[in-house]
Formats: sequence, C-alpha cells, structure tokens
Amino acid sequence: MHTKLISIIIPTLNEEKLLPSLLKQLTDKSLREKLNYEIIISDGGSSDRTLSIAKKFADKIIEHKGNPKQKISEGKNLGAKVSSGDILVFLCADCRLQYPERFFEYVEKFRKSKYSAATFWFDVFPEEKKISDILFHTFFNYFIWFLNKIIHDGMGRGECQVIKREIFEKVKGFDETLVAGEDYDLYERISEIGKIDVNFNIKVFESPRRYRRYGYIKILWMWFKNSLRVYKILKTQVEEWQEIR
Repeated sequence: MHTKLISIIIPTLNEEKLLPSLLKQLTDKSLREKLNYEIIISDGGSSDRTLSIAKKFADKIIEHKGNPKQKISEGKNLGAKVSSGDILVFLCADCRLQYPERFFEYVEKFRKSKYSAATFWFDVFPEEKKISDILFHTFFNYFIWFLNKIIHDGMGRGECQVIKREIFEKVKGFDETLVAGEDYDLYERISEIGKIDVNFNIKVFESPRRYRRYGYIKILWMWFKNSLRVYKILKTQVEEWQEIR
C-alpha cells in the first residue's frame, strides 16, 4: 500500500439516487487494498437518504445544518479542511469514473509530476447518451484543452478536479463568494502559479439531468455568465444554483 494519502472529497445534497454508484466504485475491495485514500462526504443539508448511504462507505462525513443554505464552494472547502491527503480529488456525487484503477494510477503519477492540477475528458453516462451530448461534450472538452494548453487560462470542470494540496492552500481554495463557477475560478487562479494537465485518456461520466432540464443552449449561456462573474466583468450572479434531482 502507498504511504501517502489521497483525499477524495464529494459534496452532496439529496443524492440518494446517484451517490451509491460512485461510492461502490470507490470502495471496491481490490482497489482499496492497492491504494491509500480517504473518502470524505461534505453534505449541504440533505433531507433524503444521502447521509445514511454515506455512513456505510465514507471515512469522514461533514453535515451542514440550518440556514443559510450552503454554497457548493463552502462544502468543498470544508471537505478539504478535514482532509489529510497531499492530493485532493473533488468528485461530484452524480459522476462515475470509467476505469477507477486507471484513474488512481494516474493520480499517483500526478503526485510526482510538474503539474499543479488536472482535468479530464467529461461525458454523460453512456447508457443515456444522445447525439446532442456527443456534439456538445466533444466541443467543450476541446475548448477546455484550448484554454489550458494554448492560451494557458486555467479551466477545469467541477465534476472531477485533482489538485496538489500545497497548491490548493496557496490559492486559498474555492472562492466562497461564488454561487456557481467556483470550479472555473479555482483553476483560473491555479494557472497563474502552475500548470494544469489535460488528460483525455481518463474519462469521467456525469448524469445528464441538468442538460435534459435546461438544454445545452441555456447551459452554455449560464456558464458564460458564470465566467463573466469569475473575471469580475459581471458583478451579479445567480442567487442559488438550482438543485436538479
């Protein structure tokens, strides 16, 4: 077993439907025997079975209670605060890794690499994929590659972000004033002091629920406005990132 620890931080809010799939991947017996990592659930105040599910699998659980409603940036920072690893892996509860072992093999190599953070190829669950998903995600993945590799403007989807702890602490973590776009903002700040790896050999699948609810045109518009807020071009932002379940 590796002596150094990887901290996997999963922010949750009413994720009883999709969280079990991810946790079952992460708690696979053969995987845990090979690797040294902790699973941290940072819950924003779930009213469903999310916490009871988490207690079966997670090593550490943080519960947000009462008002005001927790921002995802706050939940992620709290998870990082209680973590012990030198590598931080932020994963959304509605995601799955294509090949968990391959993913963690990469993370072990990343630890000794020149990179400060990493991003990957993102796609929707294969069993729910439509042509519109293929077109959108192919475009957006290469757009992220262009931002990171050509113009060196950091960008990393929040579904899965891998960051060296020393870097995360150096940039003071996620910006808790942001309701959305905290993932983009973090990598933009990291790119000012280090390099971001774009590894398309690693695939991360996400639920298409938000794309189905809003459609890709509206999603792009929302993301564009978030980016304007990150760059402080737009002062206002959405009051609340809507929960889609």
